[in-house]
Amino acid sequence: MATLDKALRPTVALLCLGASACSSVEPIAYAGLPSSAHLAPNRQGDAKRIPFRYAAVTDWRAYNKIIIDPVAIYRGADHQFGDMAEADKASLVEHMQSEFAEKLKSRFTITDRPGANTLRLKLTLTGAVTSTPVLSTLSRFDLAGGLYNGVQTVRGGEGLMTGSAIYAVEIRDASDNRLLTAFVAKQYPSPLNIPASVGALSAARTGIEKGAEDLLEQLSRSAKS
Repeated sequence: MATLDKALRPTVALLCLGASACSSVEPIAYAGLPSSAHLAPNRQGDAKRIPFRYAAVTDWRAYNKIIIDPVAIYRGADHQFGDMAEADKASLVEHMQSEFAEKLKSRFTITDRPGANTLRLKLTLTGAVTSTPVLSTLSRFDLAGGLYNGVQTVRGGEGLMTGSAIYAVEIRDASDNRLLTAFVAKQYPSPLNIPASVGALSAARTGIEKGAEDLLEQLSRSAKS
């Protein structure tokens, strides 16, 4: 039986390659977001992960504190959760709240009081895709799946049958509620990240962790420019 399973792995991966490409969820400028009217297609190099963005001219060096609002689950008709269970959405939201707070506290003082030199961050989970149990991991080891995932790694693309997290970021000046920047992002693990392929939500959770790191890097870089 083990020999048969091993022989079937390349065939299973080949059958899934087309389905994976078709089932990949592409983010949109969600109509129910407060910032939706400002969002425009991103023409920069990071457009693959951040397809929509808005940015006002801002002196980011002026900000050293941040309010992190409770992460919201997007309820608009154009959400991209598919048939994901509410418990899974809640689990991802909880992870998102803790990860972004953990990363941003290295750059900002986290506060709950609006005032000068303070940003207000609103995160909204707008969609998520679960990994395909078992096959997601097996595809890392068979010939066809390994080849596909290797190519996707070079391209910065998604792994075979691997999940992702889609979310919106809206950052305002806490003193006057002026929108400073907003974007929609899709984050997923490297196709060669085998631990992130284990478990239905592992890839989406890893994507959230990458998103928190990317936002910290973005804000830190902006403050130096």
